[in-house]
Amino acid sequence: MAMEVRKTKHSKISKVDFSGLGFGDIFSDHMLKMAYGKGQWGAPKIVPFGPMRIFPSLSTLHYGQSVFEGLKAFYAKDGSINVFRPERHIARFNISCHRLCIPPVDKKVFLDGLVHLLRIDREWIPKQKGYSLYIRPFAFAADSTLGVHVSHTYQFMIILSPVGAYYKEGFNPVKLVTAVEHARSVEGGCGAVKTAGNYAASLFAAHEAQKKGFTQVLWLDGVHRNYIEEVGTMNVFFLIDDVLVTPHLSGTILAGVTRDSVIQIAKDWGMEVNERRISMDELMKAADGGRLKEAFGTGTAAVISPVGAIKHKNKMITINGGKTGKLALKLYNAITGIQYGDKPDKFKWVYKIK
Repeated sequence: MAMEVRKTKHSKISKVDFSGLGFGDIFSDHMLKMAYGKGQWGAPKIVPFGPMRIFPSLSTLHYGQSVFEGLKAFYAKDGSINVFRPERHIARFNISCHRLCIPPVDKKVFLDGLVHLLRIDREWIPKQKGYSLYIRPFAFAADSTLGVHVSHTYQFMIILSPVGAYYKEGFNPVKLVTAVEHARSVEGGCGAVKTAGNYAASLFAAHEAQKKGFTQVLWLDGVHRNYIEEVGTMNVFFLIDDVLVTPHLSGTILAGVTRDSVIQIAKDWGMEVNERRISMDELMKAADGGRLKEAFGTGTAAVISPVGAIKHKNKMITINGGKTGKLALKLYNAITGIQYGDKPDKFKWVYKIK
């Protein structure tokens, strides 16, 4: 598919302090966009990053028909660009599109457009370890009419953001609290897709948790409020005895790409990995018995985030003395080593752009 490219005349890159990056507040010079109408996607365009013209009646603003993805590109030591598992992210994006009645984006058009955009803005990829270029593809309903119905028009876009650590703690243990009074998702809902409404539903509980000094919420199932699902921005794992346990994909939690990577790596190391239901009752009992050795979250933004403490109802448990565990660190080093090109990519996860 032909691609129109219109480059900016005034790059912003000279104004960016790449040694002090936060997360998601700085954007590169260009973005990709593509419009859907009359039953098909048009040709993609790469244009200068900037504001969009929308009407107050934009369907997405009222009914939330939107999806997104998050993946990363890394500056490799050989000077190439390493994109981590883009095919998996594209497949998940289209699963989300299907659930929200948004037309899927052809995976070749998606990947070719992303590669073209990364080549144009490759200087925006941070060169120091611990930093990366966050990639945010998203699609949304573009009809400008009121009334609850599936939109007839859509916009697909990709924007880029050079980033540092997602959590202010960096690679240090975070504190979680369970949300007993609130539910984020139930089976049959949209918990397994990356749609804006999922994150809106989590904001109140997360905001309340942060006011009390916690980093994020550990969400429980919407029926019993006892079975562990995921953290607001991550999947979650527990090392109980010598078994790595993570909640199974029941349709209420996101099938995380980093989650899948951890499972594959751990199994390759010979570890026993159980994807199953795990209750807070079981977890608290394991902690009381000294069997809960580690806990950590996984996600594109943070990669691996150690969990040092969890509060459930009136009880707080401290995990591994509140310190980063050996397994969490080993997994973090394994995944980031592949991402930066410092370790062999035996799983063929890296898409390399010269």
